[in-house]
Amino acid sequence: MSTPITAQMVNELRGATGAGLLDCKKALTEANGSVPEAMTILRKKLGSKLDKLSTRTTKEGLIESYIHLGGKVGVLIEVNCETDFVARNDDFRAFVRDLCLQIAAANPLYISRDQVPEADLAKEREIAAAAVAGKPPAVVQKIVDGKLENFFSTVCLIDQPFVKQNDKSIKDFLSAQIAKTGENIIIRRFTRFQLGA
Repeated sequence: MSTPITAQMVNELRGATGAGLLDCKKALTEANGSVPEAMTILRKKLGSKLDKLSTRTTKEGLIESYIHLGGKVGVLIEVNCETDFVARNDDFRAFVRDLCLQIAAANPLYISRDQVPEADLAKEREIAAAAVAGKPPAVVQKIVDGKLENFFSTVCLIDQPFVKQNDKSIKDFLSAQIAKTGENIIIRRFTRFQLGA
């Protein structure tokens, strides 16, 4: 006996994943009404779609600014998409504003892991390894890897937990936006200004 799929279930799944209504309904039907299982199905399905989108050119987009209350912190960001239609869309604009808020609040230094200089990674590895000196090499490696993950979630925008929803990373937030628009979206660059820093 299958669980009836309600409009509310479909809307909740759509809000959580950014997938289309029909995709959400199909996933819920396939998962027999189980929302967590439907999310897994959609992530698998959207993963291949996101990979295909990532190769497409992004020549349009938006430059947004954000000045935090009191004028002590400001952010300037460029986010690119494929078409002017998406760039003018209110959802896309809200997405870019949320990214500005994230940068103002969490102070990332880089967009993604590939931008972190090797010297900084070597320094973090050295610090982590020194803290656990004397332990077996396999244990040391696991601890160093864990500390590097923490380092990335501090300094890389993509790896940070989203300030408005701590259970999602910025990467999840970006993937949901890509799925919603059906276009490749790239966070091109940002600058964060802080008074006196």
